[in-house]
Amino acid sequence: MSIVIKGARPYGEGEPVDVLVTDGVIAAIGEVRVPEGAEVLDAKGQVLLPGFVDLHTHLREPGREDTETIDTGSAAAALGGYTAVFAMANTDPVADNALVTDHVWRRGQEVGLVDVHPVGAVTVGLKGEKLAELGTMAKGTAAVRVFSDDGVCVADPLLMRRALEYSTALDAVIAQHAEEPRLTVGAQAHEGEQASRLGYAGWPASAEESIVARDCLLALHANARLHVCHVSTAGTVDVLRWAKERGTKVSAEVTPHHLLLTDDRLETYDPVNKVNPPLRTGGDAEKLRAALAEGVVDCVATDHAPHAVQDKDTEWAAARPGMLGLQTALSVVVETMVKTGLLDWRGVARVMSERPAEVGNLAGHGRPIEAGEPANLTLVDPDAEWTVRGAELASIAANTPYEGMRLPGVVTATLLRGRITAREGKIC
Repeated sequence: MSIVIKGARPYGEGEPVDVLVTDGVIAAIGEVRVPEGAEVLDAKGQVLLPGFVDLHTHLREPGREDTETIDTGSAAAALGGYTAVFAMANTDPVADNALVTDHVWRRGQEVGLVDVHPVGAVTVGLKGEKLAELGTMAKGTAAVRVFSDDGVCVADPLLMRRALEYSTALDAVIAQHAEEPRLTVGAQAHEGEQASRLGYAGWPASAEESIVARDCLLALHANARLHVCHVSTAGTVDVLRWAKERGTKVSAEVTPHHLLLTDDRLETYDPVNKVNPPLRTGGDAEKLRAALAEGVVDCVATDHAPHAVQDKDTEWAAARPGMLGLQTALSVVVETMVKTGLLDWRGVARVMSERPAEVGNLAGHGRPIEAGEPANLTLVDPDAEWTVRGAELASIAANTPYEGMRLPGVVTATLLRGRITAREGKIC
């Protein structure tokens, strides 16, 4: 089966070209003769990008299938332009052994809309007391190469050091949720003027920055790969720049919501805006955008976190932190980075596909749009806009902070190894 993408502009550059996809591979680019029986995608005026890769997704399966499943999460990912996602370990049971990680991998393959790569827990039960079975998970069917206790910090420096040291033998990366727990007891929002005025218990930026600094030093001395999850503060950017200049093997991600939203949203007391780490100031968001453009922050990751209505539609202190992100990520990046001139479309490919694929050790994703490469591709209409409605998203949950917002950039088609998985807002 062949597909011809007609009139697309790879990376939004140059004149429109046709792209022939055959047997899951880009066969030719340029003036392409349409083979008999081939499916044709009219991509006139659209941007062709490598399929997006999300290093940070919560699919909730196993354990909380009332909020998301691998089926619904995969659908949201495909509709958002993703061809691969990394499913975090804070499931029930926790993905701290090969039995669970292999199950998640197999379920992802059964659904077949995106490649679902399970993230293994760093510690047993996410309790931060002893290392999980990293080697067994790495050698399992899922071949786990990213480990994280995301949702909680690996706070014990000795345990974190051991995890980093062990990961070097597995060609793996340790992804840290940077939050010094003793500094965030009872915290509800970014520690600053807004929290003080509105009566929220403050969450200091130093809780994140101190752990990032500590772990960068540990990774440097262990010659290990460290990945910092959901960077949220200007100070963390400074730490990352310092660490990279010293040769530390550290990468970092920023979420779309930390690029666009700020703690001004606290005015409404609406728990849809509650997230971990919290929304920070406008100054933090501005520095995060600049750091992403510069490459100090490597990539965008959604931290897609679906929640049941009863877990979000309640008083702020009792509400669970987290927001949906898979279907809105590209649009927020376009709004904050492309429309502002901080990134061009090749830059979007870098932060949403190429770098996250490199960090996650995915050989078949984030590849150049060239003949002979896997046809993991995303088509985007750069001029289209859409209105976000949580009830219309593919996820079971509807906790989007962008409800009713008009956002730019629409994914019109997603191809996974040459098979169309989403087209014109519908799953194929």
